[in-house]
Order: sequence, then structure tokens, then C-alpha cells
Amino acid sequence: MKRALFTALLGGLFLVPAWAGPGHDHGDEAAPVTAGGPQRQPDGAVFLPKAAQRQMGVRTLPVNGAALPRSQELQGLVVMDPNAGGKVQATQAGRLVAPPQGLPNLGQRVQRGQVLAYVEPAAGALERSTQNAQVAELKSQLGLAEKRQVRLQALSDTVPKREIEAAEAEVAGLKARIAALGQGLSGREALVAPVGGVIAASNAVAGQVVDARELVFEVVDPARMRIEALAYDVATAADVGAAFLVAPGVQPQTLRFLGSATRLREQALPMNFGGGQGLALGQAVRVVVQSRTTVKGHAVPAQALMKNPANQTIVWVKQAPERFVPKVVLTQALDGAQVAVTQGLEDGDRVVVQGATLVNQVR
Repeated sequence: MKRALFTALLGGLFLVPAWAGPGHDHGDEAAPVTAGGPQRQPDGAVFLPKAAQRQMGVRTLPVNGAALPRSQELQGLVVMDPNAGGKVQATQAGRLVAPPQGLPNLGQRVQRGQVLAYVEPAAGALERSTQNAQVAELKSQLGLAEKRQVRLQALSDTVPKREIEAAEAEVAGLKARIAALGQGLSGREALVAPVGGVIAASNAVAGQVVDARELVFEVVDPARMRIEALAYDVATAADVGAAFLVAPGVQPQTLRFLGSATRLREQALPMNFGGGQGLALGQAVRVVVQSRTTVKGHAVPAQALMKNPANQTIVWVKQAPERFVPKVVLTQALDGAQVAVTQGLEDGDRVVVQGATLVNQVR
């Protein structure tokens, strides 16, 4: 009987639920990462299985040292080619009037000499009244001159011919003066496109009052733009080997060096480059200028460059089939699409040129 009672009490003890003390409750934690998955190792390297490499699209490229041109990156701005663009300004104050086809829209293609708008002169009340009085006086003189001309022509047999010719010249002169004053009162100035291209800027509204020399339209040829870059080293302009354009959303393009100024502007030397497609007037761009001197380095795609937690520039190098190590490098611009690594790489290193962003995110 005692043994049965002891056994029952012992079984009840095992049925009582147990709770872990503070710090020992694991809650709903996720299962730990398996050793076979991508993971960052204690030395900073990344273990990346072959299956994960294929899924992430990781591609590597062996690099070898070569003599690369020294380059520097300049800040540039897209400006108008003076031979393929122009400004349309009013030469007198007046009111804008739309042509029969209407005022042009932004981005509309126009031809050279096409009428874009008219400017009706805005004369004051006193000036207009003075011109009207002059026209009235000239018309009165014209009437008298025409009557005198008729009388002289009737007496052509007795009157010298020179007097008749003088009367005819006086009538013609008065008519020309009346026409000139009438043109000044009711004439209008035609604003025409100086070159063929597209409307890049428009400040025109029908009925708008404009002043003399006010900019109304701006016409540019999008296929002929120029890039103006500022060099703070005067020697840069004397040693230009090649130049490349770098802009967001645009593939790197080769530029033509057109020349540089011989006078500083804001302590910088303006340099002009021709070329550049798919750009907007006034857009900020970067210009990579290569010199004729060279430096020893390794050329790698710009997309291979990453940043480590210390904000240092690194590239990922494949050290083993499933092991990638970061290497801190020093770089300089090369041609927009590539950079020259001057320190940090050795010949034969396999640099990650595709998928480096995903490798850098492995933790």
C-alpha cells in the first residue's frame, strides 16, 4: 500500500509543468543558419556555396596590371552650342501676339526662319498722338502736292519738264513718309527662329507685355550639345589625351576636347568638350579627363567597387571556389565605365564584377 502511494506521488511530480528561469527562455527564436548557407566568417570573408553564387549571378574576372592613363574627374555642365542654338529676344517693348499656327510648345521642332511670335509695339498715348498729327500734316501736304502735279502735267507744253519731275518726286516722298509713320503705328516685329532645332525654353503667353532684349524663346539642337567643365589645375588643359562623359541614366560616352579658356573664372579654368547625347540643357554631369601620362594599375568595372563598414573602398576577390575576401583598394577614374585600381590588387586576382552588391550584403 505504501509503495503504491509513493509511486502515485512520484508520477504527479513529473506531470507538473516546468518553467525556465530568466535568461533561459528561448522564446520563438528562428532556427540557426545552417553551416551550408551563405554567411560572413569571423575574419570578414564570405562563404558562398556554388548554388548561391549561381542564384545571385556572381561573376568574377581575373585582372592583370597594365600601364593606364592618369585620369581625373571634373564637374561639368551641359551648355548650348553657339553654332546650333540661339535665343529669341524682342528688340522693342510691346505685346506678344501669336502667329496663325499658335505659339510653339516646349520640345516642338522648328525650322530656321520660322515665325514663332509677333511683338506689337507699345507706344504711349502722347507718342501715338504726335505720330497721328504728323501723319495728318503729311496727308495735307500730299493733297496739295498732288493737285500741283496735276496742274503742271496739264501745262506740260509750256512748263519745263524739270518742274513736273520735281512735283512727282515730292508726291512720292510724301507717300513714303506717310507709309513709314503708319508702319510705326500699326507694324509689328516678327520673332523668328535663328536656327533649326527644338524649343528648349519658352516664356511666351499671348497678350504678354515684354521689354526690349527680354528672352522669349530658346532654340537648341539636341544632337549638338557642349559640355563645359571646370579644371582647378591649369596644367590639365595642356595634357588632355581623351575625355569621357559620366551622367546618371546615360551610358558613358566619348567626348571631343574643343579647347579651354586662357582666363580663370572663379579660380577655375573652363574647358569645352563636344558630344553628349540624351542630355538636357543645364544638366550637371561628370567628365573624366585622361592625360597622356600613365600609371601602373588594374582596370576593373566601376560596379565592382563597394564600401565596407569603415567606409573604405573595397573589391571582393574570389580566394577559393566558395570563399570571397574583401580587399581595400585605392582607385582613380579611368573612362567612366571602368576605374583604375592603383593599390590593393595583385596580378591574377579574380575580382567580383557582377553581383558584388549581394556579396557585400551577406552577414
